[in-house]
Amino acid sequence: MARTPVAQLIGGVLGGAPVVIEAYDGSHSGPSDAKVRLVLRSPRALSYLITAPSELGLARAFVSGELEIHGDLYDALVAVWGDNIGHLPWSERLRVLTNLDPKALRWVDPPREEYGARRLRAGMRHSKQRDAEAISHHYDVSNTFYELVLGPSMTYTCACFPSEDATLEEAQAHKYDLVARKLGLEPGMRLLDVGCGWGGMVRHAAEHYGVQALGVTLSRRQAEWAKEKIASAGLGHLAEVRFSDYRDVTETDFDAVSSIGLTEHIGRANLSSYFRFLAGKLRPHGRLLNHCITRPTTTEPNHFGGFIDRYVFPDGELEGVGLIVSSMQDNGFEVRHEENLREHYARTLAGWCTNLTEHWDEAVAEVGLGRARVWALYMAGSRLGFERRTIELHQVLGAKVDSDGTSAMPLRPDWGV
Repeated sequence: MARTPVAQLIGGVLGGAPVVIEAYDGSHSGPSDAKVRLVLRSPRALSYLITAPSELGLARAFVSGELEIHGDLYDALVAVWGDNIGHLPWSERLRVLTNLDPKALRWVDPPREEYGARRLRAGMRHSKQRDAEAISHHYDVSNTFYELVLGPSMTYTCACFPSEDATLEEAQAHKYDLVARKLGLEPGMRLLDVGCGWGGMVRHAAEHYGVQALGVTLSRRQAEWAKEKIASAGLGHLAEVRFSDYRDVTETDFDAVSSIGLTEHIGRANLSSYFRFLAGKLRPHGRLLNHCITRPTTTEPNHFGGFIDRYVFPDGELEGVGLIVSSMQDNGFEVRHEENLREHYARTLAGWCTNLTEHWDEAVAEVGLGRARVWALYMAGSRLGFERRTIELHQVLGAKVDSDGTSAMPLRPDWGV
């Protein structure tokens, strides 16, 4: 029986997506004027797409280099969103399999970049040791690499764009200032920033608000970079960043706590203890600003073993904002304000993708081609996820009221936009 050429087979699966497909058997399909071209270099590419579900197969093929994507990666993902082989019903999948090159049905080992996260699975989930290894896997890649991707702010969380024409750097500074104003920071106050990254919030609070700020991170390289930046800025008398687990902070009576991008690493089972711990660090009338990626509902379960879990954020867990709010309410906080910055994160990721593209050769020289491809795919896919509302970004502000219910909050929000 004559088999369908590989390019025509994949083109049929993609349902007429505006992409050109070139396959190792010499076949071509797709409109000649398409902006995106997919090149399957060998049967291994097809094996990855078939033997792994959904985006994991695409990731393995792309990271390994067996699948080349010519054109903008984001445009490619838009074109094939939800249409790869992993989403086919079994009846359609069987039809595809019967027409495949038998070489493509063989299991092939994943790219070596996938094995880094596998080594972290020992020990209890979200134990201090396992969390430290998971954070190191993602954030201790290379400070130079992150400088290329993130830009001068070295901020790896959602920015907040004050206007349509604001730059990424302006939006990151605006985000930090928004957090500071929501927390009501004033000179002489004490701030604890958990999961502080490269110290952006710590430096902003110290420099612009005269706050005594302590940041903690489980990434040694982040802490080293932040300490150097604090020293060079002459902020050592106000700002400190420690290489430490937030659970090892012994100080109390902070006026404010900021948690910007840490809750995603906590895990559902630990949310109550997390917020209870942070409430215990605050004086009465103190405030917590929790800023994190969430799911669009509270009914979706976390699925482990996909692309992001295996390659990017081991042990990461996203929850619906309703669960975040209820966990804060049940563990020491009165929730006073909430907002969704979903579209802002899509813009932030677009900026990071542009930075990576513009510095591609430098990035590859720094971390290797496979790791650079992981980050390119992860950021482009995440951008699309925020645009399509498969993920969201919420800021939730909580206050620690005193025994008679006084919150010391203004009658109406006074932090502007």
